[in-house]
Amino acid sequence: MNDRRGNPVGTASQQALEHAETALWRMCSFFDAPIADIDAAIAADPGWMLPHVMRASFLLSLTEPSLLPDVRAALEQADLLAADAPERERALWAAASRCAAGDWHGACAAWEQILLEHPRDLYALQWAHLFDFYRGDARNLRGRVARVLPEWPADDALRPYLLGMHAFGLEECGLYAQAEGVGREALAGAAKVPWATHAVAHVMEMQGRHAEGQAWLRAQQPGWAEGNGFAGHLWWHLALFHLEAMDLDGALALHDAHQGSAHAVLTLQRLDGAALLWRLKLLGADVGARWNDLAQGWDLTPRDAGHSAFNDAHALMTLIGTGEGAATQALLGAVQRRAERGSDANAAMAREVGLPLMRGLLAFDAGDAAGSIALLAPLRETAHRFGGSHAQRDLIELTLLAACALPGGSRPLGRALLNERALARGHTPQLAHWRERLGLAARG
Repeated sequence: MNDRRGNPVGTASQQALEHAETALWRMCSFFDAPIADIDAAIAADPGWMLPHVMRASFLLSLTEPSLLPDVRAALEQADLLAADAPERERALWAAASRCAAGDWHGACAAWEQILLEHPRDLYALQWAHLFDFYRGDARNLRGRVARVLPEWPADDALRPYLLGMHAFGLEECGLYAQAEGVGREALAGAAKVPWATHAVAHVMEMQGRHAEGQAWLRAQQPGWAEGNGFAGHLWWHLALFHLEAMDLDGALALHDAHQGSAHAVLTLQRLDGAALLWRLKLLGADVGARWNDLAQGWDLTPRDAGHSAFNDAHALMTLIGTGEGAATQALLGAVQRRAERGSDANAAMAREVGLPLMRGLLAFDAGDAAGSIALLAPLRETAHRFGGSHAQRDLIELTLLAACALPGGSRPLGRALLNERALARGHTPQLAHWRERLGLAARG
């Protein structure tokens, strides 16, 4: 039996397959969690391996260390059913197993091998795309989708989701005009594709098109704001456009409405809250007790340090914001110890970017301009190894700008950074703010 895209599946149950297809759509579109549909597929065919692999891979994509026992249980159950499964499903299991072991690079290589044989395997593509993002691999964010997209018929119902992925990969490679065109193409039909909306928003963010970006997200809001797990991140992008316009009150209002502890359940959602509050801090906003609110229900102890260097840095920002000095040092120490003895992808990410960034953030918070600059400036060349997007990693450069503006900072470096920024984004209100902070003449 094959699925709708011609991929062999290890079930003879049409009902089980339909539930799996719905779960796949949910993973691509972010409309509701796919777990109930995965459970329904298992109930319809208890002997089918793939739904258990789907569960494990979906949980892995949330980057929650607390979910690893559930991931391992799903993989163990899948392995018990492997004897009757097609090779493709066993290969998906092997890739997820590498990912669960912390070998993100190896997992992406394994998913790529599946795509070479099955270019319309959206399971492999979806998970590889997300972990390309978590690894900061812009080349494969674009190239992995490009290698399979021509194999997809124009009328395939899921093709718009590939276009959304392709648009984001193009944007992360700096191909902004192409990215915007492909993103708009993905949204031209009836499909709701929040990832494509997101890709176009990234283009506008990188080009400083803050008024247009606000209008874009508001116009697309019916396609992402309700019942969508990605909505919090798109509200964050809307807040970034408010920051570029120096509308700090507007950004704070968006945080309060969509990113406080009442709205942030997953770590991925809390990261956006931390990143926004840190940017507001850099711009001089009084965020009041919002750091403490964000920290509620978030396990910021060192227990899970080292699972994701990107997550660890945002946890540190939150602890700095709450003023918990001892907890901050405990987290930093745990990340350092695990990075020193680890050999997986995240240990390398922590050594190369995560730890210098965390130390640079602490130096900045302590008012140590020279120390912060010495730690943060070299990261401009290596920050992509940290994972995330250009827009997310811009926090590093913004902190560097703020360090340059501190007493004992570097006006020449700050001026150079703003010159570069102006050519990319134009003379936005936020850029004018930084010029004033650095004592530089205003430019129109």
